Amino acid sequence: MVFDGLRQRLSLLPVGVDVSWQQITPDGKAVVMIAGAEGQQNLYVYSIDELARERPVARQLTSTSAAKSGAQIAPDSKEVYFLEGGRIRIVPIERGDSRALSVTAEMDVAFADEKLEVFRQAWTLQRDNFYDPKYHGADWNAARERFAPYAAGAQTPDELRRVISLMIGELNASHLGIGAPGGPEPSTGRLGLRFDRAEYEKAGRLRVTEVIALGPAALARQINAGDYLLAVNGQSVGAAMNLDAMLDYTIGKRVTLTVAGSADGANRRDVIVKPINRATEKALLYRQWVESNRAFVEKASGGRLGYVHMLNMSAQALEQLYIDLDADNHQREGVVVDIRNNSGGFVNVYAIDVLARRGYLNMSVRGGPTSPARTVLGQRSLERPTILVTNQHSLSDAEDFTEGYRALKLGTVVGEPTAGWIIYTWGGTLIDGSSFRLPRMRVTDTQGRDMELHPRPVDVQIDRPLGESAARVGPDFSPAVTDSQLYAAVQELLKQIGAGRR
Repeated sequence: MVFDGLRQRLSLLPVGVDVSWQQITPDGKAVVMIAGAEGQQNLYVYSIDELARERPVARQLTSTSAAKSGAQIAPDSKEVYFLEGGRIRIVPIERGDSRALSVTAEMDVAFADEKLEVFRQAWTLQRDNFYDPKYHGADWNAARERFAPYAAGAQTPDELRRVISLMIGELNASHLGIGAPGGPEPSTGRLGLRFDRAEYEKAGRLRVTEVIALGPAALARQINAGDYLLAVNGQSVGAAMNLDAMLDYTIGKRVTLTVAGSADGANRRDVIVKPINRATEKALLYRQWVESNRAFVEKASGGRLGYVHMLNMSAQALEQLYIDLDADNHQREGVVVDIRNNSGGFVNVYAIDVLARRGYLNMSVRGGPTSPARTVLGQRSLERPTILVTNQHSLSDAEDFTEGYRALKLGTVVGEPTAGWIIYTWGGTLIDGSSFRLPRMRVTDTQGRDMELHPRPVDVQIDRPLGESAARVGPDFSPAVTDSQLYAAVQELLKQIGAGRR
């Protein structure tokens, strides 16, 4: 590599994908990449052959959803070996049709030796990587001596992981943990229904309290709040039956539900649905919660304020923020930004930019509407007064977002102080396959003060009463959204905006 004059010779490759790994082929004619696009991670190749006649583009080599890693290029530059789902696969660079590499082996594990190595590895990784060289005041050598006999006495991998959890707990820090190797995906189908707990505990009957929007039951258009679920595929439902067991291995399959408008089964009817998996139902339930909050803010503000929520600080959540800050929110006088229960991630700076940017030009074509220049030129920018809502379950990068919001004086923070879980962490795998978290990077505010174990404060503290969230559905099954933190945020932002439109 000749570094002299590198700046003048540097050029960016327009690969068009989010690259996480790259390597030049041994013949120097292409770059092989592991990159993300459309929510999936795959292998791509991009030509850097100066003698090529065609314009280079990023050509996709794989098209599966599983994560890829450990890519190695063959010496002849014709194939790429990589790991996918715990298996070695090979993909030719020219054709792009991958195949599995058959590897068979037998391994006998001596658990008595393995558990000691796993314990040593866990202790050593924290010794060498924990962000605080003083280990939050813990004597890390003493911790090893104290817990080593318990690790030696562990009879199962789960017992060993519990011992290691106790040991790393001595560090009194967030972003720590050890977990078992990944298991099979959940197989129980979900109907998109919620039931009356009191009715089930009292009489063993499943009375529908809520039909989740866009879920299987909602798409069937024949099940309503107040109905009773009587049977699944002809098998009666009751106190002695486990509904989850009845819906096991039904994801994506036809299931017949027998429902009625009353507990005695009068006017019963059969409804055909296709259950979904738990993750899909959870996502639908979340979007329904967001929409109900948006409706609540609109009603409480008399239509003057908009609402957005960020589930976490992932790239997908940032894209959803871009979508939710749509024309409707831009037409409002202000927007309530909600990051309650946000589990963190890494995109706080990008989300902050959307709120921090200020307008300075407008543009319009002849006969068309006037729009902010940033939006016309493709840059995301809200350019409206905002208020931020947090709670004790706003974690990690959500707290970084809160600090940025406060430090840049973008608006008032309402709700509860955040969790105080603020370290940048890495993930790793121990020799037995256990997942292991390594909090390696310290996060401080602009004054150099540690943010770990120091929750981000609020300007207006509102603690939600116990059980308030459970009152979201009224006794007649109508929506009855009650949220004191959102209401306080609405009133505070309206007070700041004043009576006139800004």
